[in-house]
Amino acid sequence: MEHREEELIQQHAVHDDQLRELYREHLELKHQLEALRNRHYLTAEEELEAKRIQKLKLASKDRMMALLNRHQHEGAR
Repeated sequence: MEHREEELIQQHAVHDDQLRELYREHLELKHQLEALRNRHYLTAEEELEAKRIQKLKLASKDRMMALLNRHQHEGAR
């Protein structure tokens, strides 16, 4: 995620509980994924878990970006 996107998320999350929760979830998934990727060896189960977490992380980012677009569209009115 780009630095500018993170700034916008943090700015709007102050007033948007859903965005704030999605951002928290996204960061938690990011940390879980990093912990798995920092291991020297992953079992087959851990590799599947890493893929599952990556998909969830991407889905949470998509939802956050949709909310950001809505906020930016509303702000342009």
